[in-house]
Amino acid sequence: MEFIGGKLLQVVIALAIFAAVIGIIMLLVDRAPKSVKDRVTVAGFLAPAAILMIVGLVYPAVRTSMLAFTDASGAPNGMDNFVWMFTQPEALTTLRNTVIWTVLVPLLSTGFGLAYAVFIDKARGERVLKSLVFMPMAISFVGAGIIWKLVYDYRGPNIEQTGVINFFRDALGMDPKQFLLDAPENTIFLIIVMVWIQTGFAMVILSAAIKGVPVELIEAARLDGANAWQQFRNVTVPGIRGALVVVLTTITIATLKVFDIVRTMTAGNYDTSVVANEMYTQAFRAGEPGRGAALALILFLMVLPIVVYNARVLRKQREIH
Repeated sequence: MEFIGGKLLQVVIALAIFAAVIGIIMLLVDRAPKSVKDRVTVAGFLAPAAILMIVGLVYPAVRTSMLAFTDASGAPNGMDNFVWMFTQPEALTTLRNTVIWTVLVPLLSTGFGLAYAVFIDKARGERVLKSLVFMPMAISFVGAGIIWKLVYDYRGPNIEQTGVINFFRDALGMDPKQFLLDAPENTIFLIIVMVWIQTGFAMVILSAAIKGVPVELIEAARLDGANAWQQFRNVTVPGIRGALVVVLTTITIATLKVFDIVRTMTAGNYDTSVVANEMYTQAFRAGEPGRGAALALILFLMVLPIVVYNARVLRKQREIH
Protein backbone atom coordinates (compact mmCIF):
# COMPACT_ATOMS: atom_id res chain seq x y z
CA MET A 1 0.00 0.00 0.00
CA GLU A 2 2.86 2.37 0.82
CA PHE A 3 4.44 1.66 -2.58
CA ILE A 4 1.14 2.35 -4.39
CA GLY A 5 0.54 5.51 -2.34
CA GLY A 6 4.05 6.83 -3.10
CA LYS A 7 3.67 6.17 -6.81
CA LEU A 8 0.25 7.81 -6.85
CA LEU A 9 1.60 10.91 -5.11
CA GLN A 10 4.46 11.16 -7.62
CA VAL A 11 2.03 10.89 -10.54
CA VAL A 12 -0.22 13.60 -9.04
CA ILE A 13 2.71 16.01 -8.61
CA ALA A 14 3.98 15.33 -12.12
CA LEU A 15 0.50 15.92 -13.59
CA ALA A 16 0.12 19.14 -11.59
CA ILE A 17 3.40 20.52 -12.93
CA PHE A 18 2.55 19.40 -16.47
CA ALA A 19 -0.88 21.08 -16.19
CA ALA A 20 0.77 24.30 -14.99
CA VAL A 21 3.12 24.35 -18.00
CA ILE A 22 0.25 23.64 -20.40
CA GLY A 23 -1.74 26.44 -18.76
CA ILE A 24 1.09 28.92 -19.30
CA ILE A 25 1.44 27.91 -22.94
CA MET A 26 -2.33 28.21 -23.50
CA LEU A 27 -2.33 31.65 -21.88
CA LEU A 28 0.44 32.81 -24.20
CA VAL A 29 -1.36 31.40 -27.23
CA ASP A 30 -4.64 33.02 -26.16
CA ARG A 31 -2.98 36.42 -25.92
CA ALA A 32 -1.10 35.99 -29.19
CA PRO A 33 -2.33 37.58 -32.44
CA LYS A 34 -5.20 35.67 -34.08
CA SER A 35 -4.00 35.41 -37.66
CA VAL A 36 -2.29 32.17 -38.72
CA LYS A 37 0.83 33.95 -39.91
CA ASP A 38 1.22 35.83 -36.66
CA ARG A 39 0.64 32.68 -34.62
CA VAL A 40 3.36 30.88 -36.55
CA THR A 41 5.70 33.80 -35.93
CA VAL A 42 4.91 33.82 -32.21
CA ALA A 43 5.35 30.04 -32.02
CA GLY A 44 8.71 30.33 -33.77
CA PHE A 45 9.92 32.84 -31.19
CA LEU A 46 8.51 30.90 -28.23
CA ALA A 47 9.63 27.42 -29.30
CA PRO A 48 13.36 27.72 -28.37
CA ALA A 49 12.52 29.27 -24.99
CA ALA A 50 9.82 26.62 -24.37
CA ILE A 51 12.24 23.79 -25.19
CA LEU A 52 14.90 25.23 -22.91
CA MET A 53 12.32 25.71 -20.14
CA ILE A 54 11.12 22.12 -20.43
CA VAL A 55 14.64 20.67 -20.50
CA GLY A 56 16.22 22.97 -17.93
CA LEU A 57 13.30 23.72 -15.61
CA VAL A 58 10.23 21.52 -16.01
CA TYR A 59 11.98 18.14 -16.24
CA PRO A 60 14.32 18.82 -13.26
CA ALA A 61 11.34 20.08 -11.25
CA VAL A 62 9.30 16.95 -12.01
CA ARG A 63 12.29 14.71 -11.35
CA THR A 64 13.09 16.41 -8.04
CA SER A 65 9.45 16.28 -6.95
CA MET A 66 9.31 12.55 -7.64
CA LEU A 67 12.68 11.94 -5.97
CA ALA A 68 11.46 13.67 -2.79
CA PHE A 69 9.20 10.67 -2.11
CA THR A 70 11.87 7.98 -2.41
CA ASP A 71 14.46 6.48 -0.08
CA ALA A 72 18.21 6.08 -0.57
CA SER A 73 17.67 3.09 -2.89
CA GLY A 74 15.13 4.92 -5.04
CA ALA A 75 12.11 3.04 -3.76
CA PRO A 76 8.99 5.07 -2.89
CA ASN A 77 8.72 5.79 0.84
CA GLY A 78 5.69 8.09 0.96
CA MET A 79 6.15 11.09 3.26
CA ASP A 80 9.08 9.65 5.25
CA ASN A 81 11.53 12.31 4.04
CA PHE A 82 9.23 15.12 5.14
CA VAL A 83 8.57 13.40 8.47
CA TRP A 84 12.34 13.22 8.98
CA MET A 85 12.62 16.90 8.11
CA PHE A 86 10.17 18.02 10.77
CA THR A 87 11.00 15.53 13.53
CA GLN A 88 14.77 14.97 13.64
CA PRO A 89 16.77 17.43 15.81
CA GLU A 90 19.42 18.15 13.16
CA ALA A 91 16.79 18.86 10.52
CA LEU A 92 14.84 21.09 12.90
CA THR A 93 18.04 23.00 13.69
CA THR A 94 18.54 23.53 9.95
CA LEU A 95 15.00 24.90 9.56
CA ARG A 96 15.44 27.12 12.63
CA ASN A 97 18.68 28.56 11.27
CA THR A 98 17.05 29.22 7.90
CA VAL A 99 14.24 31.17 9.59
CA ILE A 100 16.78 33.20 11.59
CA TRP A 101 18.73 34.00 8.42
CA THR A 102 15.55 34.92 6.54
CA VAL A 103 14.40 37.31 9.26
CA LEU A 104 17.68 39.01 10.19
CA VAL A 105 19.55 39.36 6.89
CA PRO A 106 16.87 41.27 4.89
CA LEU A 107 15.98 43.53 7.83
CA LEU A 108 19.58 44.36 8.76
CA SER A 109 20.82 44.71 5.18
CA THR A 110 17.91 46.94 4.19
CA GLY A 111 18.16 48.98 7.40
CA PHE A 112 21.89 49.59 7.04
CA GLY A 113 21.54 50.21 3.31
CA LEU A 114 18.79 52.77 3.92
CA ALA A 115 20.88 54.48 6.62
CA TYR A 116 23.88 54.71 4.29
CA ALA A 117 21.69 55.99 1.45
CA VAL A 118 20.28 58.76 3.65
CA PHE A 119 23.41 59.88 5.46
CA ILE A 120 25.91 59.53 2.64
CA ASP A 121 23.60 61.15 0.08
CA LYS A 122 25.00 64.53 -1.04
CA ALA A 123 27.88 64.22 1.44
CA ARG A 124 31.43 65.15 0.52
CA GLY A 125 33.06 62.13 -1.09
CA GLU A 126 29.70 60.47 -1.73
CA ARG A 127 30.94 58.42 -4.68
CA VAL A 128 33.97 57.09 -2.82
CA LEU A 129 31.97 56.23 0.29
CA LYS A 130 29.27 54.46 -1.72
CA SER A 131 31.90 52.58 -3.70
CA LEU A 132 33.45 51.29 -0.47
CA VAL A 133 30.07 50.12 0.84
CA PHE A 134 29.16 48.51 -2.48
CA MET A 135 32.54 46.82 -2.95
CA PRO A 136 31.62 43.56 -1.11
CA MET A 137 28.97 42.94 -3.80
CA ALA A 138 31.84 42.43 -6.26
CA ILE A 139 33.21 39.58 -4.13
CA SER A 140 31.84 36.07 -4.55
CA PHE A 141 30.17 34.44 -1.57
CA VAL A 142 33.03 31.93 -1.41
CA GLY A 143 35.60 34.74 -1.39
CA ALA A 144 33.67 36.59 1.30
CA GLY A 145 33.47 33.41 3.35
CA ILE A 146 37.24 32.92 3.16
CA ILE A 147 37.88 36.55 4.09
CA TRP A 148 35.64 36.41 7.15
CA LYS A 149 36.92 32.98 8.14
CA LEU A 150 40.33 34.64 8.48
CA VAL A 151 38.74 37.46 10.47
CA TYR A 152 37.15 34.95 12.86
CA ASP A 153 40.16 32.60 12.95
CA TYR A 154 40.86 30.96 16.32
CA ARG A 155 44.19 29.34 17.23
CA GLY A 156 43.52 28.17 20.77
CA PRO A 157 44.72 29.46 24.16
CA ASN A 158 48.36 30.44 24.66
CA ILE A 159 48.92 30.48 20.89
CA GLU A 160 49.56 33.60 18.84
CA GLN A 161 46.29 34.62 17.22
CA THR A 162 46.18 35.34 13.48
CA GLY A 163 42.45 36.11 13.26
CA VAL A 164 41.83 39.86 13.21
CA ILE A 165 39.26 39.93 16.02
CA ASN A 166 41.07 37.45 18.26
CA PHE A 167 44.33 39.31 17.70
CA PHE A 168 42.81 42.47 19.15
CA ARG A 169 41.09 40.51 21.93
CA ASP A 170 44.44 39.01 22.85
CA ALA A 171 46.12 42.42 22.72
CA LEU A 172 43.48 43.76 25.11
CA GLY A 173 44.05 40.89 27.54
CA MET A 174 40.81 39.08 26.66
CA ASP A 175 40.57 35.35 25.98
CA PRO A 176 40.29 34.40 22.29
CA LYS A 177 36.83 33.30 21.18
CA GLN A 178 35.78 30.41 18.95
CA PHE A 179 33.43 32.47 16.81
CA LEU A 180 32.51 29.69 14.37
CA LEU A 181 32.40 26.79 16.82
CA ASP A 182 30.22 28.01 19.68
CA ALA A 183 26.50 27.54 18.97
CA PRO A 184 24.09 29.24 18.64
CA GLU A 185 25.91 32.58 18.29
CA ASN A 186 28.06 31.18 15.46
CA THR A 187 25.01 31.49 13.20
CA ILE A 188 24.91 35.22 13.96
CA PHE A 189 28.58 35.57 12.96
CA LEU A 190 27.79 33.88 9.63
CA ILE A 191 24.81 36.18 9.13
CA ILE A 192 27.12 39.19 9.53
CA VAL A 193 28.95 38.09 6.38
CA MET A 194 25.73 38.05 4.34
CA VAL A 195 24.68 41.43 5.72
CA TRP A 196 28.11 42.84 4.83
CA ILE A 197 27.61 41.71 1.23
CA GLN A 198 23.96 42.72 0.75
CA THR A 199 24.12 46.15 2.40
CA GLY A 200 25.78 47.64 -0.68
CA PHE A 201 23.03 46.33 -2.94
CA ALA A 202 20.34 47.80 -0.69
CA MET A 203 22.17 51.13 -0.49
CA VAL A 204 22.45 51.54 -4.27
CA ILE A 205 18.79 50.74 -4.99
CA LEU A 206 17.44 52.85 -2.12
CA SER A 207 19.77 55.76 -2.86
CA ALA A 208 18.48 55.90 -6.43
CA ALA A 209 14.89 55.71 -5.14
CA ILE A 210 15.46 58.53 -2.64
CA LYS A 211 16.85 60.76 -5.39
CA GLY A 212 13.63 60.11 -7.31
CA VAL A 213 11.38 61.46 -4.55
CA PRO A 214 10.03 64.83 -5.77
CA VAL A 215 11.81 67.73 -4.10
CA GLU A 216 8.53 69.66 -4.04
CA LEU A 217 7.03 67.18 -1.57
CA ILE A 218 9.98 67.51 0.80
CA GLU A 219 9.90 71.31 0.55
CA ALA A 220 6.16 71.32 1.24
CA ALA A 221 6.67 69.17 4.33
CA ARG A 222 9.44 71.49 5.52
CA LEU A 223 7.21 74.54 5.06
CA ASP A 224 4.50 72.79 7.09
CA GLY A 225 6.92 72.58 9.99
CA ALA A 226 7.96 68.93 9.69
CA ASN A 227 11.38 68.15 11.14
CA ALA A 228 13.94 65.92 9.42
CA TRP A 229 12.62 62.69 10.95
CA GLN A 230 9.02 63.54 10.04
CA GLN A 231 10.06 64.39 6.49
CA PHE A 232 11.84 61.04 6.22
CA ARG A 233 9.01 59.01 7.76
CA ASN A 234 6.04 60.72 6.06
CA VAL A 235 7.50 61.71 2.70
CA THR A 236 10.65 59.78 1.84
CA VAL A 237 9.65 56.31 3.05
CA PRO A 238 6.23 56.31 1.29
CA GLY A 239 7.98 57.57 -1.84
CA ILE A 240 10.43 54.65 -1.88
CA ARG A 241 8.03 51.92 -0.70
CA GLY A 242 8.26 50.10 -4.03
CA ALA A 243 12.07 50.06 -3.88
CA LEU A 244 11.95 48.84 -0.28
CA VAL A 245 9.73 45.92 -1.29
CA VAL A 246 12.06 45.00 -4.15
CA VAL A 247 15.15 45.16 -1.92
CA LEU A 248 13.57 43.17 0.91
CA THR A 249 12.20 40.44 -1.34
CA THR A 250 15.37 40.17 -3.43
CA ILE A 251 17.59 39.84 -0.35
CA THR A 252 15.13 37.41 1.25
CA ILE A 253 15.24 35.12 -1.78
CA ALA A 254 19.05 35.30 -1.89
CA THR A 255 19.16 34.49 1.82
CA LEU A 256 16.87 31.48 1.51
CA LYS A 257 19.25 30.08 -1.11
CA VAL A 258 22.46 30.86 0.80
CA PHE A 259 24.93 28.01 0.51
CA ASP A 260 28.44 29.24 -0.25
CA ILE A 261 29.03 31.16 2.98
CA VAL A 262 27.94 28.31 5.24
CA ARG A 263 29.75 25.66 3.19
CA THR A 264 32.99 27.64 3.07
CA MET A 265 33.13 28.71 6.70
CA THR A 266 31.69 25.78 8.68
CA ALA A 267 30.45 23.19 6.14
CA GLY A 268 27.22 23.25 8.14
CA ASN A 269 28.88 21.83 11.25
CA TYR A 270 28.40 23.10 14.82
CA ASP A 271 24.64 23.62 14.31
CA THR A 272 25.08 26.19 11.51
CA SER A 273 23.52 24.36 8.56
CA VAL A 274 20.74 25.92 6.48
CA VAL A 275 18.31 24.34 4.02
CA ALA A 276 20.44 24.82 0.88
CA ASN A 277 23.55 23.44 2.57
CA GLU A 278 21.67 20.51 4.12
CA MET A 279 20.17 19.75 0.72
CA TYR A 280 23.68 19.33 -0.69
CA THR A 281 24.87 17.38 2.35
CA GLN A 282 22.02 14.88 2.25
CA ALA A 283 22.01 14.42 -1.52
CA PHE A 284 25.76 14.19 -2.18
CA ARG A 285 27.46 13.44 1.15
CA ALA A 286 25.04 11.30 3.13
CA GLY A 287 23.79 9.30 0.16
CA GLU A 288 20.15 10.38 0.70
CA PRO A 289 19.03 12.01 -2.57
CA GLY A 290 15.39 11.69 -1.50
CA ARG A 291 15.97 13.84 1.57
CA GLY A 292 17.95 16.33 -0.51
CA ALA A 293 15.08 16.55 -3.02
CA ALA A 294 12.57 17.01 -0.19
CA LEU A 295 14.63 19.90 1.17
CA ALA A 296 14.78 21.40 -2.34
CA LEU A 297 10.99 21.15 -2.57
CA ILE A 298 10.58 22.88 0.80
CA LEU A 299 13.01 25.60 -0.31
CA PHE A 300 10.95 26.17 -3.45
CA LEU A 301 7.76 26.44 -1.40
CA MET A 302 9.45 28.98 0.89
CA VAL A 303 10.57 31.15 -2.03
CA LEU A 304 7.32 30.94 -4.01
CA PRO A 305 5.12 33.19 -1.79
CA ILE A 306 7.80 35.90 -1.80
CA VAL A 307 8.01 35.85 -5.60
CA VAL A 308 4.21 35.97 -5.93
CA TYR A 309 3.97 38.87 -3.48
CA ASN A 310 6.70 40.81 -5.29
CA ALA A 311 4.98 40.27 -8.64
CA ARG A 312 1.65 41.49 -7.24
CA VAL A 313 3.22 44.64 -5.79
CA LEU A 314 4.99 45.46 -9.05
CA ARG A 315 1.77 44.90 -11.02
CA LYS A 316 -0.15 47.26 -8.73
CA GLN A 317 2.55 49.92 -9.15
CA ARG A 318 2.32 49.63 -12.93
CA GLU A 319 -1.46 50.02 -12.75
CA ILE A 320 -1.07 53.17 -10.63
CA HIS A 321 1.42 54.72 -13.02
